[in-house]
Amino acid sequence: MRLKKFSLFEESASSSVSAYFHHELNKKIMDKVAGKCYLPANRIMLELLEKYPEFRVSFSITGVFLEQCKRFAPEVLESFRALAKTGRVEFLSETYYHSLSSLFANKQEFIEQVQMHTRALSEISPPAKVFRNTEALFSNQIGNLLESLGYIGVMTEGIEHVLGWRSPNYVYRPRGASTLKILFRNYKLSDDIGYRFSSKSWNEYPLTASKYAQWLSSAEGECCNIFMDYETFGEHHWEDTGIFEFLKALPGEILSHKRLSFSTPSEIAKTLPPRDEIDIHSEISWADKERDTSAWLGNEMQRSCFSILQELETQVKQTKNEELLHSWRLLQNSDHLYYLSTKSLSDQDVHSYFSPYESPFEAYINFMNILQDFRERVKQENEVGAE
Repeated sequence: MRLKKFSLFEESASSSVSAYFHHELNKKIMDKVAGKCYLPANRIMLELLEKYPEFRVSFSITGVFLEQCKRFAPEVLESFRALAKTGRVEFLSETYYHSLSSLFANKQEFIEQVQMHTRALSEISPPAKVFRNTEALFSNQIGNLLESLGYIGVMTEGIEHVLGWRSPNYVYRPRGASTLKILFRNYKLSDDIGYRFSSKSWNEYPLTASKYAQWLSSAEGECCNIFMDYETFGEHHWEDTGIFEFLKALPGEILSHKRLSFSTPSEIAKTLPPRDEIDIHSEISWADKERDTSAWLGNEMQRSCFSILQELETQVKQTKNEELLHSWRLLQNSDHLYYLSTKSLSDQDVHSYFSPYESPFEAYINFMNILQDFRERVKQENEVGAE
Protein backbone atom coordinates (compact mmCIF):
# COMPACT_ATOMS: atom_id res chain seq x y z
CA MET A 1 0.00 0.00 0.00
CA ARG A 2 2.14 2.87 -1.28
CA LEU A 3 1.96 6.23 0.44
CA LYS A 4 0.92 9.62 -0.91
CA LYS A 5 3.24 12.58 -0.69
CA PHE A 6 2.24 13.97 2.69
CA SER A 7 2.96 17.39 4.18
CA LEU A 8 2.30 18.24 7.82
CA PHE A 9 1.64 21.82 6.75
CA GLU A 10 -0.77 21.16 3.90
CA GLU A 11 -2.88 18.21 4.97
CA SER A 12 -6.13 18.86 6.79
CA ALA A 13 -6.29 17.50 10.30
CA SER A 14 -9.90 16.55 9.65
CA SER A 15 -9.05 14.29 6.71
CA SER A 16 -9.20 10.53 7.13
CA VAL A 17 -6.10 8.42 7.71
CA SER A 18 -6.88 6.84 4.34
CA ALA A 19 -5.36 10.07 2.93
CA TYR A 20 -1.96 8.54 3.73
CA PHE A 21 -2.32 5.92 1.00
CA HIS A 22 -1.89 6.45 -2.72
CA HIS A 23 -4.83 4.37 -3.95
CA GLU A 24 -4.50 5.62 -7.53
CA LEU A 25 -0.88 4.44 -7.73
CA ASN A 26 -1.74 1.17 -6.01
CA LYS A 27 -4.46 0.50 -8.59
CA LYS A 28 -2.20 1.46 -11.49
CA ILE A 29 0.52 -0.95 -10.37
CA MET A 30 -1.94 -3.75 -9.60
CA ASP A 31 -3.53 -3.38 -13.04
CA LYS A 32 -0.11 -3.45 -14.72
CA VAL A 33 1.25 -6.45 -12.85
CA ALA A 34 -2.03 -8.36 -13.04
CA GLY A 35 -1.96 -8.01 -16.82
CA LYS A 36 1.71 -8.90 -17.20
CA CYS A 37 2.07 -11.55 -14.49
CA TYR A 38 -0.75 -12.67 -12.20
CA LEU A 39 -3.43 -13.46 -14.78
CA PRO A 40 -1.26 -15.06 -17.51
CA ALA A 41 0.93 -16.92 -15.00
CA ASN A 42 -2.10 -18.26 -13.13
CA ARG A 43 -3.65 -19.41 -16.42
CA ILE A 44 -0.48 -21.31 -17.21
CA MET A 45 -0.35 -22.81 -13.71
CA LEU A 46 -3.95 -24.01 -14.05
CA GLU A 47 -3.18 -25.57 -17.44
CA LEU A 48 -0.13 -27.32 -15.98
CA LEU A 49 -2.13 -28.65 -13.03
CA GLU A 50 -4.72 -30.04 -15.43
CA LYS A 51 -2.06 -31.56 -17.70
CA TYR A 52 0.18 -33.05 -15.02
CA PRO A 53 -1.58 -34.70 -12.02
CA GLU A 54 1.82 -34.89 -10.28
CA PHE A 55 2.40 -31.13 -10.44
CA ARG A 56 2.35 -29.08 -7.23
CA VAL A 57 2.83 -25.37 -6.59
CA SER A 58 2.66 -23.17 -3.50
CA PHE A 59 2.02 -19.48 -2.97
CA SER A 60 2.78 -17.01 -0.20
CA ILE A 61 0.40 -14.05 -0.47
CA THR A 62 -0.40 -11.41 2.14
CA GLY A 63 -3.69 -10.12 3.45
CA VAL A 64 -2.86 -6.72 1.99
CA PHE A 65 -2.50 -8.33 -1.44
CA LEU A 66 -5.92 -9.94 -1.00
CA GLU A 67 -7.37 -6.54 -0.04
CA GLN A 68 -5.97 -4.95 -3.18
CA CYS A 69 -7.27 -7.81 -5.33
CA LYS A 70 -10.78 -7.31 -3.95
CA ARG A 71 -10.59 -3.56 -4.50
CA PHE A 72 -8.74 -3.33 -7.82
CA ALA A 73 -8.55 -6.76 -9.50
CA PRO A 74 -11.22 -9.27 -8.41
CA GLU A 75 -10.41 -11.41 -11.45
CA VAL A 76 -6.96 -12.08 -9.94
CA LEU A 77 -8.57 -13.33 -6.75
CA GLU A 78 -10.84 -15.62 -8.77
CA SER A 79 -7.84 -17.02 -10.63
CA PHE A 80 -6.22 -17.98 -7.31
CA ARG A 81 -9.50 -19.57 -6.19
CA ALA A 82 -9.49 -21.66 -9.38
CA LEU A 83 -5.97 -22.86 -8.56
CA ALA A 84 -6.97 -23.72 -5.00
CA LYS A 85 -9.90 -25.84 -6.20
CA THR A 86 -7.49 -28.27 -7.85
CA GLY A 87 -6.44 -29.45 -4.38
CA ARG A 88 -2.79 -29.42 -5.44
CA VAL A 89 -1.97 -25.79 -4.66
CA GLU A 90 -0.85 -24.82 -1.18
CA PHE A 91 -1.03 -21.36 0.37
CA LEU A 92 1.54 -20.69 3.07
CA SER A 93 0.83 -18.86 6.29
CA GLU A 94 2.45 -15.49 7.05
CA THR A 95 1.76 -12.04 8.52
CA TYR A 96 -1.32 -10.30 7.11
CA TYR A 97 0.51 -6.99 6.60
CA HIS A 98 3.92 -8.20 5.38
CA SER A 99 5.29 -6.56 8.50
CA LEU A 100 8.36 -6.83 10.71
CA SER A 101 6.16 -7.55 13.73
CA SER A 102 8.17 -10.72 14.42
CA LEU A 103 10.98 -8.32 15.46
CA PHE A 104 8.80 -6.43 17.96
CA ALA A 105 9.80 -6.94 21.60
CA ASN A 106 6.15 -7.82 22.31
CA LYS A 107 5.20 -10.74 20.03
CA GLN A 108 1.44 -10.32 20.53
CA GLU A 109 1.11 -8.11 17.44
CA PHE A 110 2.87 -10.75 15.34
CA ILE A 111 0.50 -13.43 16.63
CA GLU A 112 -2.54 -11.28 15.88
CA GLN A 113 -1.38 -10.62 12.32
CA VAL A 114 -0.76 -14.31 11.73
CA GLN A 115 -4.27 -15.10 12.98
CA MET A 116 -5.72 -12.36 10.75
CA HIS A 117 -3.92 -13.84 7.76
CA THR A 118 -5.30 -17.30 8.51
CA ARG A 119 -8.86 -15.95 8.56
CA ALA A 120 -8.39 -13.91 5.36
CA LEU A 121 -6.72 -16.70 3.41
CA SER A 122 -9.46 -19.14 4.40
CA GLU A 123 -11.68 -17.41 1.82
CA ILE A 124 -9.47 -19.04 -0.83
CA SER A 125 -8.04 -22.11 0.86
CA PRO A 126 -7.14 -23.32 4.34
CA PRO A 127 -3.59 -22.04 4.90
CA ALA A 128 -0.84 -24.58 5.30
CA LYS A 129 0.83 -25.40 8.58
CA VAL A 130 4.06 -24.18 7.02
CA PHE A 131 5.02 -20.57 7.64
CA ARG A 132 6.86 -18.07 5.47
CA ASN A 133 7.68 -14.97 7.48
CA THR A 134 7.99 -11.55 5.85
CA GLU A 135 11.04 -11.60 3.55
CA ALA A 136 11.86 -15.07 4.97
CA LEU A 137 12.90 -13.56 8.33
CA PHE A 138 13.81 -16.31 10.78
CA SER A 139 15.69 -17.06 14.00
CA ASN A 140 15.59 -19.67 16.75
CA GLN A 141 13.26 -17.39 18.74
CA ILE A 142 10.83 -17.02 15.84
CA GLY A 143 10.98 -20.78 15.30
CA ASN A 144 10.07 -21.51 18.91
CA LEU A 145 7.13 -19.12 18.67
CA LEU A 146 5.90 -20.72 15.44
CA GLU A 147 6.11 -24.17 17.00
CA SER A 148 4.00 -22.96 19.93
CA LEU A 149 1.41 -21.75 17.38
CA GLY A 150 1.16 -25.23 15.90
CA TYR A 151 3.25 -24.90 12.74
CA ILE A 152 5.08 -27.96 11.45
CA GLY A 153 7.46 -26.17 9.09
CA VAL A 154 8.96 -22.84 8.12
CA MET A 155 10.62 -21.63 4.94
CA THR A 156 13.71 -19.43 5.12
CA GLU A 157 16.90 -18.64 3.23
CA GLY A 158 19.54 -21.31 2.73
CA ILE A 159 22.62 -19.19 3.36
CA GLU A 160 26.15 -20.46 3.90
CA HIS A 161 26.95 -18.70 7.18
CA VAL A 162 24.01 -20.56 8.76
CA LEU A 163 24.29 -23.89 6.98
CA GLY A 164 28.09 -24.09 7.03
CA TRP A 165 29.10 -27.29 5.23
CA ARG A 166 25.51 -28.51 5.03
CA SER A 167 23.34 -28.47 1.90
CA PRO A 168 20.05 -26.53 1.76
CA ASN A 169 18.54 -29.59 0.09
CA TYR A 170 17.65 -31.36 3.34
CA VAL A 171 15.17 -30.69 6.11
CA TYR A 172 16.55 -29.38 9.41
CA ARG A 173 15.34 -28.46 12.90
CA PRO A 174 16.00 -25.07 14.55
CA ARG A 175 17.73 -25.08 17.92
CA GLY A 176 15.27 -25.16 20.79
CA ALA A 177 12.43 -26.66 18.74
CA SER A 178 11.23 -30.24 19.03
CA THR A 179 8.81 -30.62 16.10
CA LEU A 180 9.25 -27.61 13.77
CA LYS A 181 11.20 -28.28 10.58
CA ILE A 182 13.13 -25.77 8.46
CA LEU A 183 12.82 -25.86 4.67
CA PHE A 184 15.72 -23.83 3.30
CA ARG A 185 15.32 -22.03 -0.02
CA ASN A 186 17.97 -23.08 -2.53
CA TYR A 187 18.79 -19.49 -3.44
CA LYS A 188 21.25 -20.31 -6.21
CA LEU A 189 18.81 -22.39 -8.23
CA SER A 190 15.93 -20.05 -7.38
CA ASP A 191 17.88 -16.98 -8.50
CA ASP A 192 18.87 -18.69 -11.75
CA ILE A 193 15.23 -18.15 -12.72
CA GLY A 194 14.32 -15.16 -10.56
CA TYR A 195 17.32 -12.95 -11.38
CA ARG A 196 19.46 -14.44 -14.13
CA PHE A 197 16.95 -15.90 -16.61
CA SER A 198 17.01 -12.98 -19.08
CA SER A 199 20.63 -11.88 -18.48
CA LYS A 200 22.47 -12.31 -21.78
CA SER A 201 25.80 -11.82 -19.98
CA TRP A 202 25.18 -14.93 -17.85
CA ASN A 203 27.38 -17.81 -18.93
CA GLU A 204 24.41 -20.20 -18.79
CA TYR A 205 22.17 -18.03 -20.99
CA PRO A 206 19.78 -19.06 -22.43
CA LEU A 207 18.26 -21.12 -19.65
CA THR A 208 16.04 -23.90 -21.02
CA ALA A 209 13.61 -26.07 -19.11
CA SER A 210 15.57 -29.21 -19.99
CA LYS A 211 18.83 -27.69 -18.73
CA TYR A 212 17.22 -26.56 -15.48
CA ALA A 213 15.59 -29.96 -14.91
CA GLN A 214 19.00 -31.57 -15.39
CA TRP A 215 20.48 -29.26 -12.75
CA LEU A 216 17.73 -30.27 -10.32
CA SER A 217 18.25 -33.94 -11.05
CA SER A 218 21.99 -33.58 -10.45
CA ALA A 219 21.58 -31.77 -7.13
CA GLU A 220 22.41 -33.65 -3.95
CA GLY A 221 19.90 -34.06 -1.15
CA GLU A 222 16.27 -34.98 -0.56
CA CYS A 223 14.37 -31.78 -1.44
CA CYS A 224 15.09 -28.65 -3.44
CA ASN A 225 13.01 -25.63 -2.46
CA ILE A 226 12.64 -23.22 -5.39
CA PHE A 227 11.08 -19.97 -4.21
CA MET A 228 10.97 -16.57 -5.91
CA ASP A 229 8.88 -13.46 -6.47
CA TYR A 230 5.87 -14.46 -8.56
CA GLU A 231 6.46 -11.29 -10.59
CA THR A 232 9.45 -13.18 -12.04
CA PHE A 233 6.97 -14.44 -14.61
CA GLY A 234 6.09 -11.59 -16.94
CA GLU A 235 7.03 -8.56 -14.86
CA HIS A 236 10.69 -8.91 -13.83
CA HIS A 237 11.27 -10.98 -16.96
CA TRP A 238 8.92 -9.84 -19.70
CA GLU A 239 7.01 -12.26 -21.88
CA ASP A 240 9.36 -11.69 -24.82
CA THR A 241 12.26 -13.18 -22.81
CA GLY A 242 10.59 -16.59 -23.14
CA ILE A 243 9.84 -16.88 -19.41
CA PHE A 244 6.28 -18.14 -19.96
CA GLU A 245 7.42 -20.77 -22.46
CA PHE A 246 10.04 -21.85 -19.93
CA LEU A 247 7.35 -22.18 -17.26
CA LYS A 248 5.07 -24.19 -19.56
CA ALA A 249 7.83 -26.65 -20.40
CA LEU A 250 9.33 -27.03 -16.92
CA PRO A 251 7.00 -29.59 -15.24
CA GLY A 252 7.21 -31.99 -18.16
CA GLU A 253 11.00 -31.78 -18.21
CA ILE A 254 11.19 -32.28 -14.43
CA LEU A 255 8.90 -35.31 -14.53
CA SER A 256 11.04 -36.88 -17.26
CA HIS A 257 13.70 -37.50 -14.58
CA LYS A 258 12.99 -40.54 -12.42
CA ARG A 259 14.72 -38.92 -9.45
CA LEU A 260 12.43 -35.87 -9.44
CA SER A 261 8.87 -35.28 -8.28
CA PHE A 262 6.81 -32.39 -6.94
CA SER A 263 5.76 -31.81 -3.33
CA THR A 264 4.16 -28.98 -1.39
CA PRO A 265 6.01 -27.59 1.64
CA SER A 266 3.54 -29.36 3.95
CA GLU A 267 4.20 -32.70 2.24
CA ILE A 268 7.93 -32.16 2.71
CA ALA A 269 7.52 -31.19 6.37
CA LYS A 270 5.34 -34.23 7.05
CA THR A 271 7.41 -36.85 5.27
CA LEU A 272 11.10 -35.95 5.52
CA PRO A 273 12.99 -36.23 8.81
CA PRO A 274 15.28 -33.42 10.03
CA ARG A 275 18.89 -34.29 9.25
CA ASP A 276 20.51 -31.94 11.76
CA GLU A 277 19.89 -29.10 14.19
CA ILE A 278 20.67 -25.57 12.96
CA ASP A 279 21.47 -22.71 15.32
CA ILE A 280 20.11 -19.41 13.96
CA HIS A 281 20.61 -17.13 16.95
CA SER A 282 20.25 -13.85 15.02
CA GLU A 283 17.68 -13.08 12.31
CA ILE A 284 18.32 -14.06 8.71
CA SER A 285 16.31 -13.08 5.62
CA TRP A 286 16.47 -13.43 1.85
CA ALA A 287 17.20 -9.73 1.22
CA ASP A 288 20.44 -8.19 -0.06
CA LYS A 289 23.87 -9.78 0.14
CA GLU A 290 23.91 -9.63 3.96
CA ARG A 291 20.75 -11.78 4.21
CA ASP A 292 19.87 -10.20 7.56
CA THR A 293 17.59 -7.34 8.75
CA SER A 294 19.75 -4.55 7.29
CA ALA A 295 17.50 -4.09 4.24
CA TRP A 296 14.93 -2.51 6.62
CA LEU A 297 16.90 -1.60 9.75
CA GLY A 298 20.38 -0.86 8.41
CA ASN A 299 20.49 2.90 8.99
CA GLU A 300 19.30 5.39 11.57
CA MET A 301 16.39 6.61 9.43
CA GLN A 302 14.98 3.10 9.21
CA ARG A 303 15.54 2.34 12.89
CA SER A 304 13.89 5.57 14.05
CA CYS A 305 10.76 4.89 11.96
CA PHE A 306 10.62 1.27 13.14
CA SER A 307 10.96 2.44 16.73
CA ILE A 308 7.98 4.78 16.35
CA LEU A 309 5.88 2.02 14.79
CA GLN A 310 6.68 -0.30 17.66
CA GLU A 311 6.10 2.33 20.35
CA LEU A 312 2.65 3.14 18.96
CA GLU A 313 1.24 -0.33 19.60
CA THR A 314 -0.20 0.22 23.07
CA GLN A 315 -1.60 3.67 22.24
CA VAL A 316 -3.22 2.53 18.98
CA LYS A 317 -4.87 -0.49 20.56
CA GLN A 318 -6.14 1.65 23.44
CA THR A 319 -8.19 3.72 20.97
CA LYS A 320 -10.26 0.66 19.93
CA ASN A 321 -10.58 2.49 16.61
CA GLU A 322 -10.50 -0.09 13.80
CA GLU A 323 -9.55 2.45 11.12
CA LEU A 324 -6.55 3.66 13.12
CA LEU A 325 -5.53 0.08 13.91
CA HIS A 326 -5.72 -0.96 10.26
CA SER A 327 -3.76 2.12 9.15
CA TRP A 328 -1.05 1.54 11.76
CA ARG A 329 -0.69 -2.01 10.54
CA LEU A 330 -0.54 -0.91 6.89
CA LEU A 331 2.27 1.45 7.91
CA GLN A 332 4.14 -1.58 9.25
CA ASN A 333 4.51 -2.98 5.71
CA SER A 334 8.20 -3.72 5.34
CA ASP A 335 8.45 -1.90 2.00
CA HIS A 336 8.06 1.50 3.69
CA LEU A 337 11.32 0.82 5.54
CA TYR A 338 12.91 -0.85 2.51
CA TYR A 339 12.61 2.41 0.55
CA LEU A 340 14.77 4.16 3.19
CA SER A 341 17.82 2.00 2.52
CA THR A 342 21.10 3.78 1.76
CA LYS A 343 23.18 0.79 0.71
CA SER A 344 25.62 0.87 -2.17
CA LEU A 345 26.05 -0.80 -5.55
CA SER A 346 23.72 -3.57 -6.71
CA ASP A 347 21.75 -3.92 -3.47
CA GLN A 348 20.75 -0.26 -3.56
CA ASP A 349 19.85 -0.60 -7.23
CA VAL A 350 17.24 -3.19 -6.25
CA HIS A 351 15.87 -0.94 -3.48
CA SER A 352 15.66 1.97 -5.90
CA TYR A 353 13.99 -0.14 -8.61
CA PHE A 354 11.01 -0.86 -6.37
CA SER A 355 10.81 2.55 -4.71
CA PRO A 356 8.29 5.20 -5.86
CA TYR A 357 10.59 7.91 -4.40
CA GLU A 358 13.46 9.83 -5.98
CA SER A 359 15.75 9.04 -3.04
CA PRO A 360 15.70 7.28 0.35
CA PHE A 361 15.85 10.70 2.01
CA GLU A 362 12.65 11.80 0.28
CA ALA A 363 11.08 8.50 1.36
CA TYR A 364 12.17 9.12 4.95
CA ILE A 365 10.77 12.65 5.12
CA ASN A 366 7.44 11.49 3.73
CA PHE A 367 7.20 8.44 5.99
CA MET A 368 8.20 10.43 9.07
CA ASN A 369 5.63 13.13 8.26
CA ILE A 370 2.94 10.48 8.14
CA LEU A 371 4.13 8.80 11.34
CA GLN A 372 4.16 12.11 13.20
CA ASP A 373 0.69 13.00 11.94
CA PHE A 374 -0.57 9.53 12.80
CA ARG A 375 0.90 9.68 16.31
CA GLU A 376 -0.91 12.97 16.92
CA ARG A 377 -4.21 11.50 15.70
CA VAL A 378 -3.83 8.54 18.04
CA LYS A 379 -3.06 10.86 20.95
CA GLN A 380 -6.13 12.98 20.24
CA GLU A 381 -8.33 9.90 19.92
CA ASN A 382 -7.20 8.63 23.30
CA GLU A 383 -7.72 12.05 24.90
CA VAL A 384 -11.29 12.19 23.59
CA GLY A 385 -11.93 8.67 24.80
CA ALA A 386 -10.68 9.58 28.29
CA GLU A 387 -13.07 12.53 28.66
